[in-house]
Amino acid sequence: MESSLRFLKKIIPQRLYVLGQPLYHRILAIAGAVIYRFPSRKIKVIGVTGTKGKSSTVEILSAILEEAGYTTAASNTIRFKIGKVSVDNKYKMSMPGRAAVQRFIRQAVSAKIDFAIIEMTSQGALMSRHLYIEPDAIIVTNVSPEHIEAHGSFEAYIGEKIKIAKTLETSKKPRRILVVNRDDEHKDRFLAVNAPEKKTYSAEDGQPYSIKKEGIDFTWKGTPIASPLSGRFNLYNMMAAISCAEAYGVDASVIKRALEKFNGIRGRVEKIEVGQDFTVIVDYAHTTDSLEKLYQVFQNSRKIAVLGGTGGGRDKARRKEMGSLADRYCEEVILTNEDPYDEDPTQIINDVAAGVTTRKPVIVFDRREAIRTAISKAQTGDIILITGKGTDPYIMGADNSKIPWDDATVAREELQSRLQPSPIATSLAS
Repeated sequence: MESSLRFLKKIIPQRLYVLGQPLYHRILAIAGAVIYRFPSRKIKVIGVTGTKGKSSTVEILSAILEEAGYTTAASNTIRFKIGKVSVDNKYKMSMPGRAAVQRFIRQAVSAKIDFAIIEMTSQGALMSRHLYIEPDAIIVTNVSPEHIEAHGSFEAYIGEKIKIAKTLETSKKPRRILVVNRDDEHKDRFLAVNAPEKKTYSAEDGQPYSIKKEGIDFTWKGTPIASPLSGRFNLYNMMAAISCAEAYGVDASVIKRALEKFNGIRGRVEKIEVGQDFTVIVDYAHTTDSLEKLYQVFQNSRKIAVLGGTGGGRDKARRKEMGSLADRYCEEVILTNEDPYDEDPTQIINDVAAGVTTRKPVIVFDRREAIRTAISKAQTGDIILITGKGTDPYIMGADNSKIPWDDATVAREELQSRLQPSPIATSLAS
């Protein structure tokens, strides 16, 4: 679909293309629903929207519901899971088009799954991918500026999120539950949605809690829980999932078991360990807010940052601030290539470097070489934070070219290379 859109954009006058896009996406949405026979009517559907934490909340909720004895399907930035079968999301889209979401729900129905938990994005809503999905519940994690180029303004961006929440108003499901983060400054706009049941959650619901780099200890309704997840953001993700699970009757003892077993997901504060005496973390953090929160988790350690700023053509204004955050929180800053698309990679890196003012950043365009450089600089107890891509399967270049990629795999390979002495060095030592 993306290639056909690019072709149409070249041959159709810009004004007509802009006017025709909404109709084009609506036609695809209704066609997908008809082809797959409106599958959301046959299964409990929980949508998760917001700026950050969507994929993690999907996975945490899935783990809790499965611990309670339900079967789940999960669709998010990371993967598509139906029961025990899971495949990586290779679309470079959290909410894929071409009727993919409707097909996924139909497959879950055919597999007799109890709950389909779906990450629902503003860009997906902009392309009408949320239409003809009848949810039983919608979770709103938080809202902050992102993808402004795609939406034109923050107001338009938040408007697409509200559209997703409003699918509860037209859903024909017997129970319709809206779960909202009451610590978010935009909560009232979502709580204005006409949903029969509304639940809110807050970090304070976990009091007393203690957040350490090794995990989070908190309390849910008198039950102490020791989660191996780290970061205040993960406390919020767990609270979102807990609040929704509770609405479906899952009790605290089950929630405790699920969360204490849940070790996290790929690409989200993922530790890469091969026996080294320092820590390597791969994380999707790609906004200023998520980047700062990640750095704060490890604020008492010496940190080496590997980052590339934002992808080509998007959120240019925040590049300098991302460089500034790395400069403020990290002892060493390595800038590298990420997803330049059709933009000059040098310009992107220079935009980020403008925020690094108290030290000279190391610029390494090759991302593998950048990770290798960070590993070579690491000392005992250091933290290497490789951010921006998480589980993204490609580095995107000009004309939509793709280089297969995985930060975690590359980091693991480079760590193993460092820990395994070369044959020449071994023979000299002997």
